[in-house]
Amino acid sequence: MKFTPYFQNEVLKKRPEIQLEWILQTYHFPDYKEIQEDGRIRLWKWIDPSRKYLRVILLEDEMTIHNAFFDRGFKP
Repeated sequence: MKFTPYFQNEVLKKRPEIQLEWILQTYHFPDYKEIQEDGRIRLWKWIDPSRKYLRVILLEDEMTIHNAFFDRGFKP
């Protein structure tokens, strides 16, 4: 698993409430998965402590994490 510079330099700083452990859980054991038209992969996982779905965006290689955020609009 790798991280984009955007993820390392922006996402982790902008969203300190998101724990890296939750991102890794979503990466390894997503509840839902979808491939975007541009080839990137969306992963969602319910995070009990936050009572929200976390969305993690991977690059096309399926190994590089690009973004992570709580997805308020996601409906399973």
